[in-house]
Amino acid sequence: MSRTVIAALFQSLDGIASDPFNFQFDSFDQEMGEWMNTAIGGVDDCVLGRITYQEWENYWPNHTEGEDAPFADFINSTPKHIASTTLSQADLRWEKSTLIQGDLVDFVRTLKETDGGKIAVEGSMSVVRQLVEAGLVDELTLAIHPVVAGSGRSLFEGGATTRLALKDVQRTSKGNLLATYGPFTS
Repeated sequence: MSRTVIAALFQSLDGIASDPFNFQFDSFDQEMGEWMNTAIGGVDDCVLGRITYQEWENYWPNHTEGEDAPFADFINSTPKHIASTTLSQADLRWEKSTLIQGDLVDFVRTLKETDGGKIAVEGSMSVVRQLVEAGLVDELTLAIHPVVAGSGRSLFEGGATTRLALKDVQRTSKGNLLATYGPFTS
């Protein structure tokens, strides 16, 4: 049986997914926090790109108290597979981090066929895009904030046309939409 690959990204109304801390600060609400805590349940492996890895490696090991604790406990203790062509294994100092050797799509396809729980792609827009286009993401949730960011990069900027099917949508108290998509089947 194939493992499930999930991915989730924060996004603005104008499709910007890069640097969500620039636009999500006043619309993050309790329901989004609950959704995030539910989403990490059952995840046994994480896949991160270089940029997300480098942004998170110094933050999460040092933020294990308070409201950050649930995600910090999860991300610090879960094996992390890093997709990078510029980092080496010696560059990966964060506990439970390993460099993906070879092609990302082949690695995830093989990882899906191993025993275990869900595989989560954390952040990493280019990794999410490649895996969606390869048909390997079973659930893609876009947390769409009610804001126009105005500038930044979109998730599918420069990507191929890929049809998805809406599986679920929830509205939070601050007007965020949690839209979950899966592979399109005719």
